[in-house]
Amino acid sequence: MKLRYSLLAAGLVALGVAGSALAQEKTLRLLTWDGYVPADVVAQFEKESGYKLAVTISNNEEMISKLRATGGAGFDLAQPSQDRIAGPQQEFGIYKPLDLSKLKNELFIPSMLEATKKNTTLAGKVYGLPHIWGTDGLVVNTKLVSMSDYTDLCKAEFKGKVAYRLKRPTLLAFAFADGKDPFALYNNPKAYTALMDDVGKRLIACKPNVKFYWDNKDQLLNGMRTGEIVGAMMWDTGGWKLNGEKAEMQFIAPRSGALGWIDTFAIPAKGKNDAAAYAWINFNMRPEIAARVASAAGNFTASQGADQLMDAKLKTQFAASFPEAALKNVKWYPAVPAGIEDIEGRVLDRIKAAN
Repeated sequence: MKLRYSLLAAGLVALGVAGSALAQEKTLRLLTWDGYVPADVVAQFEKESGYKLAVTISNNEEMISKLRATGGAGFDLAQPSQDRIAGPQQEFGIYKPLDLSKLKNELFIPSMLEATKKNTTLAGKVYGLPHIWGTDGLVVNTKLVSMSDYTDLCKAEFKGKVAYRLKRPTLLAFAFADGKDPFALYNNPKAYTALMDDVGKRLIACKPNVKFYWDNKDQLLNGMRTGEIVGAMMWDTGGWKLNGEKAEMQFIAPRSGALGWIDTFAIPAKGKNDAAAYAWINFNMRPEIAARVASAAGNFTASQGADQLMDAKLKTQFAASFPEAALKNVKWYPAVPAGIEDIEGRVLDRIKAAN
């Protein structure tokens, strides 16, 4: 009798383990950005594929931190920006190489696919694929003020009336506005440190102009809506959203160039469901799906043909913000070498601590 109960108990444990493994195989754990997983798209994917989606909303810094802490475990697919893959991979080994044979390559815009593959290649292996892309520039209340470049945010007449993030894009933007090319110094730590120190001094001097260093989109958008701030360094879709509410709110590609980013698909080193990850990637790159995701995110995607299905108003706003010369002048983020963010972090700490 005892043997029978022991066998029964062992069987139940085995069934539990098998059930847990099966549930894991049918779940895609996604680490992504806010707005990239609209509910209707998730529902269609789950219905078509049989997989369930478990979503964690994050940002570049948090993605790297989470994956670094676990050695690349806990998620099956992540969406870091393309410049944040090669460096962290080289330092921490948090991603696994992509199997390009499992992708429907024809769904991607060829030039964007090749550029992203190049920027995320390490030791001959590709670690990232393009998904959503956009830019950072200036959003200005043109009824109240006139601005043409990032450094205009520091003009004396805008005291207490501007906002930007206390993050690395602001350091890079101000460096470009000062006529320097920070990307060209990525492999020269000494020169890069000197440049960042100079930018840091400028941003310390600019602190009286800053109403707040924004850290969430609602804070920033509401600040512009109420007139609490009249100009900000902001992402393009935030500007276009405000423009849809009030025509005087304009996203402007700065004279020194908007900063261009591409968020990717990357598979964590200890992800347990690669099949689901590739299924989600291929599903998202279908033009009709990509257009729906892009509309929710407010950005454009690397899906071939999705732009033709995008909202007409967004296309008009994009064309107004980016005449041909401005589009050619976008400064696309290259891969960030190891150590660069440590240099920037020290400068940002000094700015934050300065009175």
